[in-house]
Amino acid sequence: MKVLVTAPLPGPWVPWLAERHEVLVFPNPAGPARPELLAWAAANRDAAALLALLTVRVDEALLGVLPSLRVVANYAVGVDNVDLTACAARAVVVCNTPEVLTDATADLTWALLLACARRVTEGERFLRDGRWEAFCPTLLLGVPVAGATLGIVGLGRIGRAVARRARGFGMRVLYASPRDAGDPEARRVPLEELLASADFVSLHCPLNDRTRGLLDAQRLALLRPHAVLVNTARGPLVDEAALAEALHAGRLGGAALDVYTDEPRIPQRLLTAPNTVLLPHLGSASRAAREAMARLAVEGIATALAGGAPANRV
Repeated sequence: MKVLVTAPLPGPWVPWLAERHEVLVFPNPAGPARPELLAWAAANRDAAALLALLTVRVDEALLGVLPSLRVVANYAVGVDNVDLTACAARAVVVCNTPEVLTDATADLTWALLLACARRVTEGERFLRDGRWEAFCPTLLLGVPVAGATLGIVGLGRIGRAVARRARGFGMRVLYASPRDAGDPEARRVPLEELLASADFVSLHCPLNDRTRGLLDAQRLALLRPHAVLVNTARGPLVDEAALAEALHAGRLGGAALDVYTDEPRIPQRLLTAPNTVLLPHLGSASRAAREAMARLAVEGIATALAGGAPANRV
């Protein structure tokens, strides 16, 4: 059976699948642009499986040119890029890649948090630009992390991993979630209380109709003036224009972002905002995590094409 893979993936798993099925890999490491995707799919209408990057929108238009499609394996945990209703209506199985990227993303969350709190990237630029002349007691003063309050929005797998790391810093952990996570070392509070109380706020909730624009101008205004916002979840959770204005106006201590609303395009106002650390969507970018994601996606496809139920079916 024919399998479409929307970008080259690390590790041996796509070659493993190619020994069992006809596998076509889109050559661009960033995946196809939308017109390219639709044209490529139309030229391979008999494809039975699609391994999709999170940048690939799997919707009615794409499904319509792939009438033989039986399974979509999303190379991500979140499935906000997949129209699950449309897939279900066509009996297309959808699976994802949970758990294997939890620690990698939690680690990067902490890298961002610490870098922003201690102004690491600013300091490096300062040094590399040749502006450092001597030790100065007032140079690039940051905010303390040890003993501070961390607010986690969404205490799922990654949120819980971030909370575990916070305990090593002696932090008080608050979380906002639709459900009680059953964590005795973290206190569940309403979102507004979390935003008003936390020194650091880290986003780990899924993107859906309820959470899109979750941190709008009104909610961002609740954050304390020294607070740092960290987002390694999905860009559209945050109103980027409102965030940029809060940073430029000095109403927020800093922001550390790995994800954006319209990737890879980032608003100029955000690019020039003070006290920011901006990364190009590296949350799961450890070799081990990315290879494990490929394994789960490929296993889901192989299982579905063999008539079984993928373990990570959404």
